[in-house]
Amino acid sequence: MKKLFSLLCIILLMSHCDHPTTFENLNDYPIYKGKDLGFTYSLDATTFKLWSPGASEVRLHVYEKGDGDNLLQTYKMQGKADGVWSYEVKGNLKDVYYTFQVNQNGQWLQEKPDLYAVAVGVNGQRSMVIDLNETDPKGWNEDQKPVLKHPTDMIIYEMHIRDLSIHKSSGVRAKGKYAGLTETGTKSPEGLSTGLDHIKSLGVTHVHLLPTFDHRSIDETRLDEPQYNWGYDPLNYNVPEGSFSTDPYNGKVRIREFKEMVKTFHDNGIRVILDVVYNHTGQTEDSNFNQLVPDYFYRQNEDGSFSDASACGNETASERAMMRKYMIESVKYWAEEYHIDGFRFDLMGIHDIATMNELSKNLHQIDPTIFVYGEGWTAGDSPLPLENRALKAHTYKMEKVAAFSDDMRDGLKGSVFEHEEGGFVSNTSGTKESVKFGIVASTQHPQVDYKKVNYSDAPWAAEPNQTINYVSCHDNHTLFDKLNISRPDASSDDIIRMHRLAETLVLTSQGVPFIHAGMEFLRTKNGVENSYISPDTINQIDWTRKAAYLSVFEYYRDLIALRRQHPAFRMPTTEMIQAHLVFLESPEQVIAYHLKDHANDDPWQDILLFFNGGETAVDMPLPDGKWTVVSNGKKVDTNGLYITENRLNLPAYSSFILKR
Repeated sequence: MKKLFSLLCIILLMSHCDHPTTFENLNDYPIYKGKDLGFTYSLDATTFKLWSPGASEVRLHVYEKGDGDNLLQTYKMQGKADGVWSYEVKGNLKDVYYTFQVNQNGQWLQEKPDLYAVAVGVNGQRSMVIDLNETDPKGWNEDQKPVLKHPTDMIIYEMHIRDLSIHKSSGVRAKGKYAGLTETGTKSPEGLSTGLDHIKSLGVTHVHLLPTFDHRSIDETRLDEPQYNWGYDPLNYNVPEGSFSTDPYNGKVRIREFKEMVKTFHDNGIRVILDVVYNHTGQTEDSNFNQLVPDYFYRQNEDGSFSDASACGNETASERAMMRKYMIESVKYWAEEYHIDGFRFDLMGIHDIATMNELSKNLHQIDPTIFVYGEGWTAGDSPLPLENRALKAHTYKMEKVAAFSDDMRDGLKGSVFEHEEGGFVSNTSGTKESVKFGIVASTQHPQVDYKKVNYSDAPWAAEPNQTINYVSCHDNHTLFDKLNISRPDASSDDIIRMHRLAETLVLTSQGVPFIHAGMEFLRTKNGVENSYISPDTINQIDWTRKAAYLSVFEYYRDLIALRRQHPAFRMPTTEMIQAHLVFLESPEQVIAYHLKDHANDDPWQDILLFFNGGETAVDMPLPDGKWTVVSNGKKVDTNGLYITENRLNLPAYSSFILKR
């Protein structure tokens, strides 16, 4: 009888009946394979489509503006057996705004913007019909991505758009805006380069933008008032954030300015990575997902409540067909429409492995050089079986997907959860093997004792391009603050030595190095550990610190140049690392290794690296012959600082790089 009833409902829906089909569970919802959800615009008519199989009625509301009381018309949409509701409006609807509203279980839910919205009005409450061609800046079709031969050639610079330019010392006119990152010639009060020019001079290959899709916490109608958020509270996934634009009311402005920013980075030899947050939404019951397709896009506990592996109130269900489809089509849209070069997945461990592999495959069909990586963990438990999660430990099961190495991060500076705990660079024992694990990019190496690695008891990267090595990021304390908190007894000079030592290890290790913006001149957040809603006074980059710590900046700049000039530091395969990287015997607080035999066709035959994380000087023997010191942990000179042989004295908290 139940099968007969379902068949009758399908027949009725094919006749545009408003009677809903009943489903045993959410996984029984029909899968729509079309590529036209959202709106399809032409001069003569616009077709709107929404997938919502459980709805009994759906309304389309059309508005003159993105906010306010200006309703033009409400239309009753027509349902079909595949769960898609559609309506065609005759005439030219360009630049009008619209919402959908769903009736489910006899109740009209909230009006919400289209899940597939590509443009929205202020605060993202209404979708916009636009001609995307009108948002392309001059020369957009000729935009050229900077050349990238291999992922291990990358050096990533993680930044928040507002942080970079909002401080009065930035010299940027369009402070806190996309447009601010297109300005050149900007200077600090001391006459040093800031903004785009600074990033370019540092030598990084990629900028990683903290979430710049439309997030919900910033009220775009009150931008004259101080407001701040990192952006990990998704609202509209396929639309740029309005608070970073010069006009959040006009849906086209933020799109054009975002594209201008991307093109400017490309023109300056820098690729662009977008931080994406598909693992949860900023709201739960009232979210766009839940009001238009109740429950479907989220995981539930056995009692029917929303599960919460994100620790933000909900978690999305990437294993469900239409959520997987949504994620894949969303990243493809950003790659194609905005020329985005990479994607960083927040709490990637919440997603399932199959979805990440399918997503990676789709992106690399568009552009083989797109880089995909994420946090290989969750913030809480999930109903998704452990073996299916895209966790760090499962990175080797993923194709062209990388993960952050918290092993290396905490090995260098101490646990981010234990604020007073130190790491290798601050004279803490038991950390050496975790750092060695990072040096070989979390791959299999015969000289790493995996039983002594802090978080991993086995290699998790199949190849070095699957490891992101870092010591600090937007989360937790800045490296400078962490060192001051964990070593309050240390002198300011020693703190700076520890800082340089940590970043030297990151920038000379195999894998993909990752830098937190501003750390190149000892960025501080005044000891604030979780600054996601802290004011600008905490989060902003103070460009006067560049002059105060100019030697630190110059050292990091030159170290980056050294890495880019010498392929030995960026070997592309595990096999090559095993053949050319040999650890040397050393005391507990010293790491020493040899890059031998023109590693990765490096012009230097042999390279020695020494790192002393201890508080006392150590004398280390050198292999036979004369060696040229190219870095003493304070300066880098590829032509050589001086020549030595037999032995090398390593002061406390120091690093040395030698060649022959």
